[in-house]
Amino acid sequence: MSNQTPQPGQQPPPGYGYPPPPPAPKKSNAGKIVGFSCLGIVGFVFLLGILGVLLGGESSNKKANEPAAPPVAVASQPAKTPEARVAAPPEKKQAAVAVTAKKTAFKASILAQGDYTSVSVTVTNNSGKTISVNPLYFAITDTNGTKHGAELAVDENQIDTVDLAPGENVTGVISGKGAFTAKTVTYTDGLIGDSVRADVS
Repeated sequence: MSNQTPQPGQQPPPGYGYPPPPPAPKKSNAGKIVGFSCLGIVGFVFLLGILGVLLGGESSNKKANEPAAPPVAVASQPAKTPEARVAAPPEKKQAAVAVTAKKTAFKASILAQGDYTSVSVTVTNNSGKTISVNPLYFAITDTNGTKHGAELAVDENQIDTVDLAPGENVTGVISGKGAFTAKTVTYTDGLIGDSVRADVS
């Protein structure tokens, strides 16, 4: 092969007289990722700084806008010592069923035979439910400690058998057989319910 030189005005063939150009290096994206990450962190810290300044400025503005406390006046008279307050007695809890009893004269009915002792009782329903009242739900205890069951239909004013709604009351007489001095009256709601005792006045 002959070594031909290019004519003037002609381009030399590729690779003629020069080494071939090196291949272009491949670009890596790692640098971009690291750069954007650093930029994000710097931006976040900058944002936090701005928020801190704004929040700090608001609290100082609030303090600046608050009126100053008025000066404390110097008292010309000596300070009074607080007076001792008498505590009010605690209120008694109202019983669900209240019973009061007092002595009364025996008024014999046509069924009465012999001596009897009568007591006038008042039953008040302070609970939130209906209660039953029956002469058989009462007993009288005398001054010797002897309990006397109620005798039925011997006194003309015997307490009625009724149901008491909340807030209602009933008054009547309970009589026990024999002559004795009544000390207390006991009412039991329904024979087996809670008992309420009242002193006879």
